[in-house]
Amino acid sequence: MRETTTVRGASRPPRVRPAGWWWDALLLAALVGLTVALATDHFFGVDRAVADWAGAHRPAAAYWVARLFNFLGQGTPLTLLAAGLGVLLAVRLRSVRPVLPPVAAFALTYLTIGPLKVWTARPAPSASVKEPFLPPEQTLPLFQHDLPVSYAQSYPSGHVANAIVWYGVLALLIAPLLRSFGRQLPTWLVTVVRVVPPLVVLTTTTYLGWHWLTDSVAGLLLGLLLDRLLHRAPWDDLPLPGRLRAWDRPFTSIT
Repeated sequence: MRETTTVRGASRPPRVRPAGWWWDALLLAALVGLTVALATDHFFGVDRAVADWAGAHRPAAAYWVARLFNFLGQGTPLTLLAAGLGVLLAVRLRSVRPVLPPVAAFALTYLTIGPLKVWTARPAPSASVKEPFLPPEQTLPLFQHDLPVSYAQSYPSGHVANAIVWYGVLALLIAPLLRSFGRQLPTWLVTVVRVVPPLVVLTTTTYLGWHWLTDSVAGLLLGLLLDRLLHRAPWDDLPLPGRLRAWDRPFTSIT
């Protein structure tokens, strides 16, 4: 019997914390509630106050520092990095399973973030000072489908949602990759990888005026929901086609 069979049958901690589906339902309800509130012209005062404060407290040095740190939420580099780590771990373990989380994360983000942006059709705060040069009060509402798509894709924040999803995938891959080299990733460092970059991205994207505060909050809610879905998946036990069974070793539970 293969050694991996014993590992798969071992007792494992919950894949997500809190473990119940009630937290997923709460995140979804909060996202829907926030969207409904914005659709009925609520929270506009908060969004405007935060955007105006940021605009009045944005010296050149702070702007460039925030812009630099905002690159932590760039979806394409994060996707490529996660895919590269997945392939590296797959080669080391002779298993296709480490490639599955990046593929699933790409599919989830592609099918949710972009369509939501197009459907809600909300301009960014900066839409009043650059193209399409809207009156300030017109930059706040959702569902402005009369605008070109490129000018109305602010809600939810893709940077924030992407940061949560992709750093979660990176943490999922880095820990077993290090274990394959006989090294251990401290639990506190896993938490830092998963928490700090998304918080930095949320702060900077709002401070720079690229998103309303509620855009960033919506990105946070969506990102957490997608992250929980990805971490719920039993990556070590998903059935694979027969031709891949020679490459089906587990990776999340390797020791």
